[in-house]
Amino acid sequence: MVRIMHLLADTGTVTMLRITTEKRRGKVFLSVEGKLAGPSVATLEQCWRELHAASPREKFHVNLCGVSFIDAAGKVLLKEVHRQGGQLVAEGCLNQAIVNEIVASEKKGENVSTKERSKGSHIIFYTAFFGLMFGSMVAHAQGTNKPSSLPGNAPTQARLTLDQAVGLALKQNTTAQIAILQAAQSEQDKYISRADLLPQASAKISDEAQKVNLLAQFGGRTPFPGFPKTLGPYQVFSAGPSFGAPVFDLTLWRRYQAAQNTSNSSRASSLSTREQVILLVVSQYIGTLRAVANVEASQSRVNLAQALYDQAADLQKEGVGTGIDTLRANVELQNEKQRLIEAGTDRDTSLFALSRLLNLDPREAIELADSLSFFDTPQPEVEPSIEFALAERQEWKALEAQIKAAAFQKKASQASRLPSLRFDGDFMYVGTSGNTTLPTYTYQASVNLPLFTGGRIRAEIVRADLEIKRLDQQKDDLRNQIALDVKTALLNLQSARNEVQVANLGVQLSKEEVDQARDRFKAGVANNIEVIQAQDSLSRANDNQIAALYRFNQARADLARSTGQMEKVYAK
Repeated sequence: MVRIMHLLADTGTVTMLRITTEKRRGKVFLSVEGKLAGPSVATLEQCWRELHAASPREKFHVNLCGVSFIDAAGKVLLKEVHRQGGQLVAEGCLNQAIVNEIVASEKKGENVSTKERSKGSHIIFYTAFFGLMFGSMVAHAQGTNKPSSLPGNAPTQARLTLDQAVGLALKQNTTAQIAILQAAQSEQDKYISRADLLPQASAKISDEAQKVNLLAQFGGRTPFPGFPKTLGPYQVFSAGPSFGAPVFDLTLWRRYQAAQNTSNSSRASSLSTREQVILLVVSQYIGTLRAVANVEASQSRVNLAQALYDQAADLQKEGVGTGIDTLRANVELQNEKQRLIEAGTDRDTSLFALSRLLNLDPREAIELADSLSFFDTPQPEVEPSIEFALAERQEWKALEAQIKAAAFQKKASQASRLPSLRFDGDFMYVGTSGNTTLPTYTYQASVNLPLFTGGRIRAEIVRADLEIKRLDQQKDDLRNQIALDVKTALLNLQSARNEVQVANLGVQLSKEEVDQARDRFKAGVANNIEVIQAQDSLSRANDNQIAALYRFNQARADLARSTGQMEKVYAK
């Protein structure tokens, strides 16, 4: 077994990606743990290519069960891994949806490829694809501002803002709803424990016939000569209430206190799950915005490449330009069209994943109403942010409540050695029939003092001590994890803010470079190699700007999650 530990530096932050490989029976099993985002994607790609080059004929299984987040670049890599024969294994709502979409898109791609070969013309396929895609974009632009639901099999369309997407997820996401149900179950467990402390009353009505064996009662002999061997049969009728209540039982009281804290822990865990669901939705929404921005940027570059191609063709007709210039411009145009197709596919795939997170009807198409933007916010201090996170994170509150519950369970076990006092009684009408009944009653007070329990009480106390120690270890680990989350989010936020500023300047300079190269080519001072290079620079600058805006918005979401403010910030 080979274990590889990668420590990645991404914009000033530290991201841990763990990759484990194992070979069994001619198969290579590759397990990934951590976030598959940013530089982690390049690391996994390098590891995958090395393994695939070393063992090209062996079957690969990629285990994604330990992956907590997958960005758009990670999805592209997993799609390539699956295309080369790698089998993807995932668990969890989001990861399973991503794997299912990759498998479905691969099958769809194979069908499209077969049809394309039968036509025998790539140009015809691209033309038809562009017509369908642009028609879909026009249909999206005509959508309503609110989610619609029409009867029948006709597909519907919804235009969602980020706030609306978060609201839908909190209402419809199955993970969030299961967490709410688990908290409700824990609340009922608390009421069950409380019921043991309260008085109990019941009513009973019975009518029975009895026949008694007197020989059995007197040791097999009758006490007097001629005394009957049996008595009866005779009828006994009774009706009335019975009641009971614990007067003093410290064990029951401690168990009720433990149930209260368990309920508080379950409620906090439910809120933590809501925060995690919101983070997933916000991350997916932001990732989809990035995919949409990539489509828009690709379309803009296609338009520019088309204009430059037309310019090169016109100059060739006028005798100023050359055929190689026109050919270069045409190659660049086709490359940009291919990037546009890939960007459109990534956008649709990301929209499908968002729809799955929101648990929407598969027939209902969605469109994003927001766009990637930059909000310059003040940079918080590290230490106050950590203290604030420890006060607000629901995981911390849930763990503290679990520790209190374990302490009360220990006290309940210790209190079981003490005597308990209980009061019981009943009031009955008893007779041979309903007309001959007479009132009777029974009242009793009982004291129970355990003398020997076979070591059960001691074992319960030791078990409670071990549980408290285990929870203390988890608390120390969670404290360090929260501090790491806050520090990482703050570093990401600061780095992304600087990246946005640099990327905006890069786009501006790249546009100026394209304009100058275009003017030089038009004037005949230079060939269009400078224009092609300027186009590539603009393409990289656009990608850098979109990636920087994405990282900035994702860093804001990560900071809100690390400080326990996801619902306050995004669920408005």
